[in-house]
Amino acid sequence: MAGSGVNRRVAVFVRVGPNEGMKEAAIGLGISEAALEAYLEDAIEGFAGLEAVTKFGTGQSNPTYKLEAASGTYVLRSKPPGKLLPSAHAVDREFRVMQALAGTDVPVPQMLHLASDDTSPSGRAFFVMRFMTGKVYWDPALPQVDRPTRVTIYDAMNAALASLHDVDVAAVGLGDFGKPGNYFARQLDRWGKQYLASVDAPDPQMTAIMDWLAAKMPPDDGQVSLVHGDWRLDNIMFKACAPEIEGVLDWELSTLGHPMADLAYQCMQWRLPNQGDMRGLAGIDRHALGIPSEADYVAAYARRRGLGPIEDWPFYLVFAFFRLASILAGVAARAAAGNASNPEMARKYGAAVPALAAMATAVMREGA
Repeated sequence: MAGSGVNRRVAVFVRVGPNEGMKEAAIGLGISEAALEAYLEDAIEGFAGLEAVTKFGTGQSNPTYKLEAASGTYVLRSKPPGKLLPSAHAVDREFRVMQALAGTDVPVPQMLHLASDDTSPSGRAFFVMRFMTGKVYWDPALPQVDRPTRVTIYDAMNAALASLHDVDVAAVGLGDFGKPGNYFARQLDRWGKQYLASVDAPDPQMTAIMDWLAAKMPPDDGQVSLVHGDWRLDNIMFKACAPEIEGVLDWELSTLGHPMADLAYQCMQWRLPNQGDMRGLAGIDRHALGIPSEADYVAAYARRRGLGPIEDWPFYLVFAFFRLASILAGVAARAAAGNASNPEMARKYGAAVPALAAMATAVMREGA
């Protein structure tokens, strides 16, 4: 599965590469391989003969491990150690949503087992899923494939996102997966609090963005769907032999909410540069590469869902930038506390917060 289940790579912009240097995991997982083997053989039907546990080298929020056993290959995704922010690292929610989506038009890995904080042999909740053999594309410019393949990949992402937002949440048992009321108002409150809890002194740009979002908050239009919360290219695994989606990963931030949150989050990437540590699509000849423009991508999504023109688009984009910046501030705070899965990358993410705030401010000016 190429280790892609590692949310908090949440940054769409840092070039972390495809799991370079997978590391031995016994210390980080907090349990011996022998104890883990005994637990999994009892918990998962058919599991036998744990041979190796390795930690995927990328990842920030929830450490993720490859388990090689006589019975096959698996992925274990765990809460990190240490003191955690409220409602963060919800591996139980990840497990629940992927289990619920099995059999829908949204492709997900096969879920096998969930261990709670109380039942886990490590004392930290984790889940186990089947290992997938496809590929993850780390650069949204897709330099390793040809133009027709790029066209197909972006269209597949667009179609999968529309399918996700069309899922009947009650029918799949997720009717209680989120709170009622204005999604963006709730999310602004949540991420505003988490940002302020993550920093010693708030960035004035970030507080100005919070004020702008509160002032520009659209009225609740009643749209409610399952939202992924981190929809982007490198959270999607494609089949090894075809540009078709094998599984959508990293559901830690999923909830019931407004579909525009997912769409705007992905469309941030069109506005980020693709240079240095950034990994976006700005400054690239997208037409020549077969990558749609932001406007065309949004229009294709709207057509698939039978929607008209998207109103309040600047608000959705500014919110997406603010939310990502708040998440990255939390990653940096964990690094400072010694709890980050990848401390070096976490510090890079923290340094990106001012850049994201500046991009949000630019969109605010466009939409003024």
